[in-house]
Amino acid sequence: MSRARVLGVDIGGSGIKGAPVDLDLGEPAEERHKVLTPHPAVPDAVADSVKEVADHFGWSGRPVGVTFPGVVTHGTTRTAANVDKSWIGVDAAALLGERLAAPVTVLNDADAAGIAEMTLGAGRGRTGTVLVLTFGTGIGSALFTEGRLVANTELGHLELHGHEAEKRASSKAREDHDLSWHDWAGRVGTYLAHLEMLFSPELFVIGGGVSRKADRFLPLIKGVDAEIVPAQLLNNAGIVGAAMAAAGAPAAGPAAVSAG
Repeated sequence: MSRARVLGVDIGGSGIKGAPVDLDLGEPAEERHKVLTPHPAVPDAVADSVKEVADHFGWSGRPVGVTFPGVVTHGTTRTAANVDKSWIGVDAAALLGERLAAPVTVLNDADAAGIAEMTLGAGRGRTGTVLVLTFGTGIGSALFTEGRLVANTELGHLELHGHEAEKRASSKAREDHDLSWHDWAGRVGTYLAHLEMLFSPELFVIGGGVSRKADRFLPLIKGVDAEIVPAQLLNNAGIVGAAMAAAGAPAAGPAAVSAG
């Protein structure tokens, strides 16, 4: 099939956004369209919202890549931290494929962002161990070693000081607790130091919507030896990575990416 354009859709805890992606350029080919995530975020309602995004672009019958905020194996959603628990055990690829009347590839949201960043963005050409982290409603993680994705790491759920890390250090936590950039950067630094102790990455790539304001907090992070850089694709990384996965695009490094 032509790799010119593939629709990428990114399901988040607060919004569902998508756009056709020009895979030769690695960027959205049109202005992305966003709808609010339904509440409760049950499978049928979310599928309707994904269809709304696809219909906005007149997309029908052609491949679609969709991200999901949880563990995804072979198109089935296994966890559901920031959407309704009824997603657990759902064949999401089949549900969405039927709703969109198109072939659908589903993968973890942070893994999609990581694929895009490692292929086209801040991780391009980097070897060794790289951690791509997305800060939003929760914290997503994509772990790469020598270009190979270790799928579904979900490191935002690591326990840190008696709490899930994302409950203390996500963008939502910063807003909910009205934290200053300095105080939030302290929490993020503690989290990164914990990840560094566990995985010894050479590079952290910080993504999600907050990456647009990287200059406000990255310089304040202390106690981490690894290089820390903002994501280059910003909040479009999930959309681009989902489209790449649907197109069967090659990985960033010497090994092929598995989308789970």
